[in-house]
Amino acid sequence: AEEEAMPYSLVEKLQDAGINAADLKKLKDAGFNTSQSIVFAMRKDLLSIKGLSDQKVDKIIEAARKTTDAGFVTCTQLVQKQKSRFALSTGATKLDQMLGGGVESCAITEFFGEFRCGKTQLCHSLAVMAQLPPNMGGANGKVVYIDTEGTFRPERLRQIAESKGVSAEAAMENIVYARCYTSEHLVQLLLEAASLMVSDDDRFALVIVDSIMGVFRVDYSGRGELSERQQPRTRDEQVAEDERGVQRGRRPHQPGDGRSGR
Repeated sequence: AEEEAMPYSLVEKLQDAGINAADLKKLKDAGFNTSQSIVFAMRKDLLSIKGLSDQKVDKIIEAARKTTDAGFVTCTQLVQKQKSRFALSTGATKLDQMLGGGVESCAITEFFGEFRCGKTQLCHSLAVMAQLPPNMGGANGKVVYIDTEGTFRPERLRQIAESKGVSAEAAMENIVYARCYTSEHLVQLLLEAASLMVSDDDRFALVIVDSIMGVFRVDYSGRGELSERQQPRTRDEQVAEDERGVQRGRRPHQPGDGRSGR
């Protein structure tokens, strides 16, 4: 079969535009692994990288823009691009119907609800479903699972995998897991995830953050800090989604959710 085109361009390709290897290493060390991540970044973030001057940053941005499709396209081109999108089944027929077929690729899907209504269970199910072939509602891909509350249970994954006729050992091997403790740690983990997804030969299909608001709620507790906590969350998620073209499943805390009372 014809190899699927990558939805991103590695920063190494910027060498063709005259960006030297030393500057590319600085970009990668700062978490910029693709041209898309550079185009989507604020200029001030690039200037904060030690050793990159105003002139170098301008040259890097210009080179990155030439290797991406972040500008205008025709509606015909957009329709063609969207044909590659697909829906990942949740494993629950009625929920799939509510979502229009399942969790959409290249998009963020957010689940919320009362304490103990099954949000983490759904995350575990999606982590297995993503590995199944398309004819079984899956996406033939690996999964990134970021756990902010310590609710991830490998034994539950094993049960779900076995119920789907999948090797439990293989299913767990295809999930890369990280325990997250603060909002800054979450941002760093998302950067590491982006680096992993573009450097790994295998395809990643899904990123799960359970729960997305847990660490932000703790680090930015007052109402006066609401805007401050929303900005990094929204920006970093959108960049990760657009850069790699994977699905992102997350669950926030609903007000009155019990504040992680597990």
